[in-house]
Amino acid sequence: MSLSPLRRADRMSTILELVARNGSVDAGALAGEFGVSTATIRRDLQVLEDQRLVARTHGGAVAVDVAYELPVRYRTGQHREEKAAVAKRTAQLLPHGPLTLGLSGGTTTLLLSRLLADRVDLTVVTNALNIGSELVLRPRLKLIMTGGVSRTQSYELVGPIADQALSGLNIEIAVVGVDGISARGGLTTHDEIEAHTNAAMIRRADRVMVVADGSKVGRTCLAAIAPITDVATLVTDATADPEQVTAIRRAGVEVVVAE
Repeated sequence: MSLSPLRRADRMSTILELVARNGSVDAGALAGEFGVSTATIRRDLQVLEDQRLVARTHGGAVAVDVAYELPVRYRTGQHREEKAAVAKRTAQLLPHGPLTLGLSGGTTTLLLSRLLADRVDLTVVTNALNIGSELVLRPRLKLIMTGGVSRTQSYELVGPIADQALSGLNIEIAVVGVDGISARGGLTTHDEIEAHTNAAMIRRADRVMVVADGSKVGRTCLAAIAPITDVATLVTDATADPEQVTAIRRAGVEVVVAE
């Protein structure tokens, strides 16, 4: 069955999903499924190889034997329905009325920002450039950007400048996106500098909510952000491992499963 023409980023995201699932892909087969030329697929694979996300072969590409951080522009198409459900449920959980809300970077927090864009009396503190661009033209909310050094992988501003900006702010609720969350490993991500900035946001928040689709529940990545005890609420979806969800609940975290 043809997947029909897709935007390049969505096409690459699908290619990466296929590589992760099957271990390899064939350029000719991908061209037929996507309805594009084999030359187009080869260019896509070359871009992915340049970013060390796959290794090209004569007829296609294979997975690389490393744990990598998928660039945010390729993450949008992954677990799309689950992330949308998590964002919607999180928006419903946030209190009405004046609120100072921290939003870290991530595809789910980006979806959440779009759902909140028309709220009144909302102050959003974020280090995510894509969230800032979503909200900057919304006249009824106040947007505070941290500054910092930009990360092309996540569109986040990180480092000492971001950390210093956050240290002077008081946040009622921080909604944090992660690459992994577990009872044992706490909140984790791929980059240690990003982890430090996210931790700075968590320290300034009265309440911390984590948004994570089911694929991230039970996962532990390189850099620790915060222990699980810092989290009040985890919003995930029904694909999360039930044993991992139970362990997180036993650690004292409210777990809300989006339908």
